[in-house]
Amino acid sequence: MSKTKTANEPVSTRILSGLKSFAETLENNEPISEKFNCRNVMLDLQPPEFGPEHVKATRELLGASQGIFAQFIGVKVSALQKWEQGRQEPGAIACRFLDEIERNPTYWRKRLKDSIKLKEAC
Repeated sequence: MSKTKTANEPVSTRILSGLKSFAETLENNEPISEKFNCRNVMLDLQPPEFGPEHVKATRELLGASQGIFAQFIGVKVSALQKWEQGRQEPGAIACRFLDEIERNPTYWRKRLKDSIKLKEAC
């Protein structure tokens, strides 16, 4: 089959054809890696340590108060205060989230802004 004809086939047809070929390879006990691209992938997501100054600097990237930032990342204000005062270290999940914020503050500023909801008047 020519490449042009394959490219013009519907995606569903190409997927079914690929699955059929894969199934036939398995049924014939053929080595998969000789017929298909096989890759082992690992993610390097080890965040840096977040000391007190680092936590505060990350919060300030978003221009958020402690209360708003704590609510945004899903922790108690007292926990955030302990992190910023160096009395406690953020856990692994919090460090991953802080790292994501630090890597793309523009996205997270927008996400925070989009989350704002005005309180009803008294």
